[in-house]
Amino acid sequence: MSLIPATILTGFLGSGKTTLLKRVLAEAHGQKIAVIENEFGEENIDSDILVTESKEQIIQMSNGCICCTIREDLRATLALLAAKKRKGELDFDRVVIETTGLADPGPVAQTFFMDDEIAEAFLLDSILTLVDAKHAAQQLNDRQEARRQVGFADQIFISKTDLVSAQEADALGHRLKHMNPRAPQKAVHFGEVSLSEVFDLRGFNLNAKLDIDPDFLKEDDHDHDHDAHGHEHHDHASGEHCDHPSHAHKGQGHHHHHDDDVKSFVFRSERPFDPAKLEDFLGAIVNVYGPRMLRYKGVLQMKGTERKVIFQGVHQLMGSDLGPLWGADEPRLSKMVFIGIDLPRDIFLQGLEQCLA
Repeated sequence: MSLIPATILTGFLGSGKTTLLKRVLAEAHGQKIAVIENEFGEENIDSDILVTESKEQIIQMSNGCICCTIREDLRATLALLAAKKRKGELDFDRVVIETTGLADPGPVAQTFFMDDEIAEAFLLDSILTLVDAKHAAQQLNDRQEARRQVGFADQIFISKTDLVSAQEADALGHRLKHMNPRAPQKAVHFGEVSLSEVFDLRGFNLNAKLDIDPDFLKEDDHDHDHDAHGHEHHDHASGEHCDHPSHAHKGQGHHHHHDDDVKSFVFRSERPFDPAKLEDFLGAIVNVYGPRMLRYKGVLQMKGTERKVIFQGVHQLMGSDLGPLWGADEPRLSKMVFIGIDLPRDIFLQGLEQCLA
């Protein structure tokens, strides 16, 4: 049986996760979706309920979708759903897990990699994070969980942009991009978003595409003039030019905060890595900083292979894979992005530099 794709939907309280879900369920063109709720909120997913099995909290909806509440833990709930699907007792094509407003998506994502039974039945597709434009600044300032959710995202949806000024929306976009340069951002109104933007995004696929917004790196370069002084370019590809606001922002000092603990930085090099050194170094940093490393990805040039090496991780879990051959005319460039909480950028960048062949 083919793997069941799973999507994690996370986001701030009041950001409209339920609205988005209802919309997706209503639009699920011929796709039957099983929704796993961490808790049933005030607003129930669908009043249009056909069957309730009280002992298992699995509810069938009129459009053929299924809803269930996590009673014990996610692993057990997923295993139960997969077993029922195998036996033909439940029919669904994919799973959406809606986390509570303040949950850390990390352990939820790790469930798909840690447990063999789950890994053999499900394929984690992506983490979607909903951000409420009206309350985002406050929530990002006050709650680390909100910042974590941004760091984890493969796709960011921003709701309620109609309630803020264009300038505020722009400032929020900048701020989110500094925390997570690899997640595309999209404004959504009342959860109106097409299924193709929600499902099959392949955020956890090991593929040769490293989704760092190319404008993110460009924007850093014109924000200040270091490059003119011949500094190595990867030092400034980090989105961390906040240390010197004096000339960097041309009067835009408000556009993102200097104190977000979730940040990203990029490492680039044209020299290949020594595989053994890199493995040792990554193993060591994941050991120490794993809990603070949210998402990290890279497309690497390795000594001894003509193929790209693709790697990614969540917290302490890391995987790598041989990708396609480097193209004949393609510049062989290693590129890695790290998103995490107060990670020691210099230790990472210098350490990686020392792993080059």
